[in-house]
Amino acid sequence: MSSELADWWSTGISDIQPGVIRFHGYPVEQLIGGVTFPQMIWLMVRGELPTPGEARLLEQTLVAAVDHGPQAPSIAAARMAASCGLALNNAIATGVNLLGDIHGGAGQQCVQLLYDLRSTVDAGTDPETATRQLVASYKERKAYVPGFGHRFHPHDPRRDPLIAAAQQAVADGTITGRHLEVALALESALAPIPMNVDGATAIIYAELGLPAELARGLFILSRSVGLLAHAREQQQEPTRIKGPLPKSVIPTYTGHPPRSL
Repeated sequence: MSSELADWWSTGISDIQPGVIRFHGYPVEQLIGGVTFPQMIWLMVRGELPTPGEARLLEQTLVAAVDHGPQAPSIAAARMAASCGLALNNAIATGVNLLGDIHGGAGQQCVQLLYDLRSTVDAGTDPETATRQLVASYKERKAYVPGFGHRFHPHDPRRDPLIAAAQQAVADGTITGRHLEVALALESALAPIPMNVDGATAIIYAELGLPAELARGLFILSRSVGLLAHAREQQQEPTRIKGPLPKSVIPTYTGHPPRSL
């Protein structure tokens, strides 16, 4: 086989040969039963195995983001797709494809915000001043600060356990707490608007040194479990072609009154 052909899909992730499966050098037969799924995720996307503390933090973020019920457009879309007879993989893909910058992108945006805010503080601006300036810039643009506030929860119940996990990880020496510091300062500057799950998970992803874009990928990986569960539940229900509204609710028409040709 020519090197050109062998290099066509060259990869540093998986080494697959007859009778051999290795990921980043580790034989799959050792990984099976030797690592947890969060550890495997970390290995696949980062190339090395995490410490126990890092794996624990990653697992907590994955659990936190797994589902938010049919109030979430992605979950509702997956259920509608399942009611139309689509297979589970198609229903999951329908939900995943709704996860963009507005629904599903706040975590990635907040990670980048925390990286930028930390850089500003490291350059000599104190956290309180840096966060006040940031909030002022968002207010001037009439923009939402990603990772803060929630359209459904006055206080996001996922925020506190994730912050507590990050604080414990700082005490254990797993993470430094540098991004936690600026995130809490930002929350104070935004008061009474509280941090939501995207902000709390962004703290952990930033503390773990993950690229911002990877934060969205991990959120989608987590939410796919919820999409699977809801699509499967919908498959068990008798309702076919379930739309976004009950049949008794007629969408308001705002066009021309009745007219003839």
